[in-house]
Amino acid sequence: MANNTKTPSGLHILIVGAGFAGLSAAIECNRKGHRVTLFEKVSSIDEITRYGDIISFDPNGSRAFEKWVFPDGESVAQKMEAISRQTTWLDLFHYQGEFVTRQSFVEEDGWGRRINGHRGELHRLIYEFVKTRKGVEMRWGVRVTDYFESDGDEAKGEGPHAGVVIMGPDGKTEKVKADAVLAAEGVRSRGRKLVLGLEEDEQPKSSGYAVYRAWFPSAPVIAKNPVTKHLVEKGDQHEGFIGPDIHFLVSSIKGGSEINWVFTHIDDGNIEESWQFPGKPEEALTYLEGWCPVVRELVKATPPGRLIDHKLVYREPLPTFVSPKGRTALIGDAAHPFLPTSIQGASQSIEDGTVVAACLELSCRSSGKGEMAKENVAPTALKAYEKLRYERVHRAQAMGPKTREQWHKANWDGPDGVWNNPERIWLMREEWLLGFDAEGDAYGRWPSIVKELQDEEKEEKGRNVVELDGKSGKVKL
Repeated sequence: MANNTKTPSGLHILIVGAGFAGLSAAIECNRKGHRVTLFEKVSSIDEITRYGDIISFDPNGSRAFEKWVFPDGESVAQKMEAISRQTTWLDLFHYQGEFVTRQSFVEEDGWGRRINGHRGELHRLIYEFVKTRKGVEMRWGVRVTDYFESDGDEAKGEGPHAGVVIMGPDGKTEKVKADAVLAAEGVRSRGRKLVLGLEEDEQPKSSGYAVYRAWFPSAPVIAKNPVTKHLVEKGDQHEGFIGPDIHFLVSSIKGGSEINWVFTHIDDGNIEESWQFPGKPEEALTYLEGWCPVVRELVKATPPGRLIDHKLVYREPLPTFVSPKGRTALIGDAAHPFLPTSIQGASQSIEDGTVVAACLELSCRSSGKGEMAKENVAPTALKAYEKLRYERVHRAQAMGPKTREQWHKANWDGPDGVWNNPERIWLMREEWLLGFDAEGDAYGRWPSIVKELQDEEKEEKGRNVVELDGKSGKVKL
């Protein structure tokens, strides 16, 4: 029942990028009755899902997966959970190996599922669900080279529209027009130039940190090593080690058959651009001098080709997510990249897709009732999406640096230190963030958001009325 596509809205939506934001927007727009065309520059889903390590969807993100049901009756959420880590806790240790505290997540069960699994496997599950949907066209191997929008041209019989310029595998270019465009191709999205009115977009900034990430089978090395075998002997485990300017997280998954570890460290390279390189265990170990044997043995056990090191970048909060004419919007990392310590990047991308699709649906509904001119449907929807998302995503983004500083700068000693107050290093898990229903929020706040937009439009028009030489006559600019 959750999959029933609503009556066709008549809207055609272009989506750029087949990441989590792009795919979720495609699914939700399709569920709301909008026609979808999605462009992705790589030639197949394999190029996206071949690599990766752990990714997390908290209850606010996984809520959408419950509504996406395969023809066999299983939801995307159920299929994801079956291949994800089966733990309800995080055990935290001092970097030299002493146990500090266990943080339980059982009390969060009422908010929904926590899904922690292999990025590529979870991504592919969402893609496989997209393939079951009629009305979603996916065009692979297509590079979007530019974005545009127009108020239309009556002489040409052309209405208001947005669009993209694409280049196919054959090198030929083509202009594709639609009612709205969603730019979901990450921190380097070309859509940012149109939205922000820039000739050239600024480069992402260094966060000052980089992260090593690894994923590999636990057999035979991890299971046979007396220092690490506890991670796989009793099924899935989840442990974190906290030290000076480094935190190290390890998970065993699929009954302990696979291991994932990550650790964030100071970026001491001299490359300003964002980067990602194959990692070398011997280089990773140089950051872990004096750390406990569990951590060091995990790094040593990492097989060749299973480790990457990449720079963590961020962008200053954007002044807007929506283009000047209101027909193109940034979603996902294109709008708001997250640090891994927020544990919210993927979930917020899902929320974006859910909310923008709902706003397009509600805007169409208002137009059908005669409450809104047809040409205002897309701009009203995308501006409402921004209103609903802007403050929330930036508040969620702030959780990343807070958690990193909470761990990396932990004060262990004294009456207020971690040894006496171990909950000081617990992850911040708050209901406003994790127990949130993004779709329900969009439906519930729609009337007030539209009124707010209308009031702002009136105020803007008022600013465009000027006095002439102090006379009473007024001219509209």
